[in-house]
Amino acid sequence: MSASARSLGLTAVILAAILWGTAGTIQTLLPPEREPLVVAAIRLAVGALTLGLMAVTVAESRRAFRRLPLRPVIAAGAAIGLYNLLFFVAVTMAGVGVGTAIAIGSAPIWVTLYEAVVLRRLPTPLRAFGQALSILGAVLLVVDGPTGSAALSGIALAAIAGAAYAAYSLATGRIGGTVPPGTLAAATFGTAALVTAPVLFILPVGWAADPDAWPALLFLGMVTTGVAYALFTRGLARLTTSTAVTLSLVEPLTAWLLAVFVVGETMTGAGLLGAVLVFAGLSVVTLSPARPLPATG
Repeated sequence: MSASARSLGLTAVILAAILWGTAGTIQTLLPPEREPLVVAAIRLAVGALTLGLMAVTVAESRRAFRRLPLRPVIAAGAAIGLYNLLFFVAVTMAGVGVGTAIAIGSAPIWVTLYEAVVLRRLPTPLRAFGQALSILGAVLLVVDGPTGSAALSGIALAAIAGAAYAAYSLATGRIGGTVPPGTLAAATFGTAALVTAPVLFILPVGWAADPDAWPALLFLGMVTTGVAYALFTRGLARLTTSTAVTLSLVEPLTAWLLAVFVVGETMTGAGLLGAVLVFAGLSVVTLSPARPLPATG
């Protein structure tokens, strides 16, 4: 792969993670009685619609729906839908800091383990060091501050959420390059929206009828889901999955920066150290290409 193609992939994934990182701040604009699982379901539904509209406006992407590999698409859609539901439950039970740290920080570990065990592609020592720095930095960013006691069940759900996100990235990465990214993202999130739709019939949705809630809901669906995952899918087609998932740690870094400079939360030593470690680790990962797959006879 050319250096320019890799650079485009890196840029797309980093921009996607930055957009994801705005979600926490945007959600504070929703009514206080909002139901987190309903927010996730609406976010995925709006995101799927956005991605679908983006795909059908391009002739090549529209035609590619006929040749989508159904099993990987369904697997990826179910995984990202499950991730959203598990994540919101986990942070409710274990606390936002601990839940986010485990869910986001564990995803690169899951992907690296899969690539090492199944694909027999070990990270170089330098890449492994960069990943470790980024994960440690992310943990410091999201655990920084009071979080209370974490329930073991919430911690377990957060780890499973991280595995679901890793599974989505791996499934999407395998398809990348065979169909246009826009087609793949639209099909994947259409599946995710269907997976999470039952939530809308089980939990209270009355708060979503408030017109003041919809600017934030539309931003969450159209921008932090639709645009962000379109970028992420495009980046995955140009990078190894472990690189893309490690770069996703820009998300908690963005959330921390917004909390400090927009929301007005206090900057602490642990948070600042976490930001430095994330930057340092991601720099190492982006500058250190992955090992190629071993040759087979």
